[in-house]
Amino acid sequence: MTPSSRRLLLLLALAALPLAASAADRRTLVHDGIERHYTVRVPERLPEGRVPLVLVLHGGAGNAENAEEMTGFTAKARREGFIVVYPEGTGRFEHRFLAWNAVHCCGPAMTGKVDDTGFVRALLDRLAADLPVDTRRVYATGLSNGGMMVHRLGIALPDRFAAIAPVVATVFGDEPRPASPVAALMINGALDTSVPPAGGPPGGRVTSAWDGTPTRPAQAQGDFWAAANGCAPAPDERVDGTVTRWQYRCTPGREVEVLLVGDNGHAWPGGRPGSLRGDRPSRTFDATDAIWSFFKAHTK
Repeated sequence: MTPSSRRLLLLLALAALPLAASAADRRTLVHDGIERHYTVRVPERLPEGRVPLVLVLHGGAGNAENAEEMTGFTAKARREGFIVVYPEGTGRFEHRFLAWNAVHCCGPAMTGKVDDTGFVRALLDRLAADLPVDTRRVYATGLSNGGMMVHRLGIALPDRFAAIAPVVATVFGDEPRPASPVAALMINGALDTSVPPAGGPPGGRVTSAWDGTPTRPAQAQGDFWAAANGCAPAPDERVDGTVTRWQYRCTPGREVEVLLVGDNGHAWPGGRPGSLRGDRPSRTFDATDAIWSFFKAHTK
């Protein structure tokens, strides 16, 4: 291999890595008396005009950097030309061991009743003022506790999101009906013992951060959003390789799907594990690709 070839391979490898957040990428917003943090990634080459925005919420005990590394959404945003933002929850330490108040989970954010919905509403206002955001193409996805929070955002702020995509998350059965429809894609792991796809008590580290309300089965997420979106209650089921797909019959623009990835545990399918001890993600299914494909098909 020639020296020039080696340099090219090195540049390509570096380009594939997530960027370390610079001071310009890390931003703050004071909401409800709390200084909140978020990381912004704007591709160097954006299309003309206003562009889509994707919020990616980290899991419990995570942070913005962790969410970026696990999901690979920054690389996807570069290729597809959209803005991706990684908000951070709250906790006892700055930028570490953070969580979201998803009502029944998790940790101090839950017990302290932190107004995370209000924070995200204020964040969307700030981002729309600071960046060329197309407010008709705003989306939210998140992992585990972050995915639970994404359900809550879809319910509380249905006018702000064109589609949502919780990953290895759940509903608890007492969620209120949103005021208007939101397209929803849910992705769960068949091997998940932290948020079991059959429902019931969560396991692993989730247990200590939870209020004891049993989780509902993975498909209950689809049933909830199908009812909210006026879809037929019984989904069509099919198996594609390792993925079982439940697809509800909905009016165009209000689609609801639940995907159960057979070789995935409590991890972001196709991404990176959250820690050395964390579950290994599926290598047969890429959640980021599936989510962006679903998102870009929906406009508010």
